[in-house]
Amino acid sequence: MDKVKVMIVDDHEMVRLGMKTYLLTEDRIEFLGEAKSGNEAAQLAKLYMPDVILMDLLMEDGNGIEATKKILTFHPHCKIIILTSYYDDEKVFPAIEAGAHSYLLKTASAEEVTSAVYKAMKGESVIASKVADKMMNRFRPQVRKPHEELTARELDVLKCLGEGMTNQEISEELFIGVKTVKTHVSNILSKLGVTDRTQAAIYANRNGILYSKNMKE
Repeated sequence: MDKVKVMIVDDHEMVRLGMKTYLLTEDRIEFLGEAKSGNEAAQLAKLYMPDVILMDLLMEDGNGIEATKKILTFHPHCKIIILTSYYDDEKVFPAIEAGAHSYLLKTASAEEVTSAVYKAMKGESVIASKVADKMMNRFRPQVRKPHEELTARELDVLKCLGEGMTNQEISEELFIGVKTVKTHVSNILSKLGVTDRTQAAIYANRNGILYSKNMKE
């Protein structure tokens, strides 16, 4: 098979030297060059047209995300592998949205990095486990609890129900009419999916929805 043409982009000389030294031991990899900034990376990529770029994120004179966007505009088939120390949301998702093919952390071994390079040529992405967890959490539907659908006043009424108060007692406690209390109770039962005020009271206590003397203030 043809050699994979690889370029390194990182603002730390020792990081570039370490990766370069290892890549040069790989018979199936052709090392094209290195850049220490995003803007320099874009210039070299246009000159060399690499198959794969190992891209750092935080650099002076153009970060990795902006460099990824630039490079993919004129070289859309390039596989850009983010290789960084950062995996917070502000870095991960913009990098993926910019078109990064894979996302690795600098804690990855040299073997893992080269494996990602070869996989990239097969169209396979590699995502560090910590990054994959963040991505799953972002797109996983957030399950809301029934009481989170209650209005602020309905929540106050539910707290009173948790204390076993009658409609008249709730009316006096919250300074609202008994008819209004009944309406709130009916809405609460419907939203919580329970059939009576006793079950609503049990729900309130199980979920820590507690009565406070400051509610009527």
